[in-house]
Amino acid sequence: MHNGDKLEACRPSQAGSLTSNVELSAPKGRAKIYESAIILEDESEQEAHSHNYCLEMRIPRANEPTSCQRWHSSCIAFQVMCSRLLVLCAIGAGFFASGQVVAARVEWQVIKINGRDFLSVDNIAQFYGFPSPAINGKNVELNNGKNEMQFHIDSRETLINGVRNWLSFPVFVHDGKIVVSRIDLAKTLEPQLRPNMIPKLGRVQTVVLDPGHGGFDKGAISGYGYEKDYALDLARQLRPLLQARGFRVIMTRESDVFVPLELRARIANATHDSIFVSLHFNATDRDPIATGFEIYSLTPRGAPSTYEDGLTLASVNIQNGTEADAASVELSSCIYHSLLGQIDEFDRGIKRARFAVLRLTKIPAVLVEGGFLTERGESRLIANPAWRQKLADAICTGIDNFRALADNKKPPLVMADYRRQKPGGAAPEKEMPVNPVAPPTLSLDMLYSERPSENSNPLQTPTPSPIGAAPVEP
Repeated sequence: MHNGDKLEACRPSQAGSLTSNVELSAPKGRAKIYESAIILEDESEQEAHSHNYCLEMRIPRANEPTSCQRWHSSCIAFQVMCSRLLVLCAIGAGFFASGQVVAARVEWQVIKINGRDFLSVDNIAQFYGFPSPAINGKNVELNNGKNEMQFHIDSRETLINGVRNWLSFPVFVHDGKIVVSRIDLAKTLEPQLRPNMIPKLGRVQTVVLDPGHGGFDKGAISGYGYEKDYALDLARQLRPLLQARGFRVIMTRESDVFVPLELRARIANATHDSIFVSLHFNATDRDPIATGFEIYSLTPRGAPSTYEDGLTLASVNIQNGTEADAASVELSSCIYHSLLGQIDEFDRGIKRARFAVLRLTKIPAVLVEGGFLTERGESRLIANPAWRQKLADAICTGIDNFRALADNKKPPLVMADYRRQKPGGAAPEKEMPVNPVAPPTLSLDMLYSERPSENSNPLQTPTPSPIGAAPVEP
């Protein structure tokens, strides 16, 4: 299993459950938190520091010290106890300051279904601090005032902070419990619910813009023009906006030329402290009235892409995953919330695919679909340079929000934040600690405790809304 398929390591506490651990490192002899209990680092020191850290005073029989010596020893002991008390108070204050109070260890109750791992919505709600789920027909709603989610039973669609996301597997009822795939929890829900805890989220200084198609590859076609030209113009409008905010910008093509997909990925992989944003416009031959935005990041290993109906061996073995997976999902979220928050378009969702430019790129990477060239009204908008400028503004803002998260742990705005803003007004600030003492982190040492056998039946997943043709995944 690739390191990119891990969220954070956490050892099993017993069969069928995962114990969530919180640990604060401390020098030798200091207290640390482990599974919500305070212990000492060395067993040899436990006896010497027993009785709630009270120092045991032993008086020798011979050479009894003077009263001054006893007074001096008592002062030292008192200082030691005060120092330790301050340490414990500081640890406790850290928990309260972050709004996280760990009263008891949290356990993940993993549910095995056909050899795959699932967790109940109740378990997820407990971990993330949601009240009990509200069930309305087939809708399951969670809201804790900071984040909100809505699952749809027997569907892969879910809403996270007001925006549609496509899960890899449907949410369904099993033995009276509503369950969610462990892959979806770790790869889709966790990065968006706690973006400030994404591991190894490095600073962002460079943006690689990838205008799709080019040269003999015209891309989608409308009555007004070609996708290749609109994508290039969008990149050209986006570049100065990013440069004005201090980004270094690299483009995979500067003119109407064909650039192989593998070369686009190599250009991205040669950069440092960077992200990759591929720019496209959509098309369909099945639904002429299809409209809206959508955005893609790489499909996790062991999961079907959004347009696949079931889990196949190709889904499991096609690639090893990437360390940038969580960052890519959050980059998708930052850009997509900005798009929907600033432009009134249909929400087609945050999706997954194994497009070559996503599969071969090793840095956080997304592919934006900026509307349909096959719908009459939307194709007319896309042909308007002023509308493409508006699109560039929204993408730039989303990228800048991702940088603020990566550099300063500043929580990104969501769609509702953008819509609440008045023109020219300051964005509302969301409250989130910079370095919170997190509740126990999700363990994903392995996506599966046991790899599914080649003869196992694929888990069927409902096909997404029949809008738009399934994209080609070169």
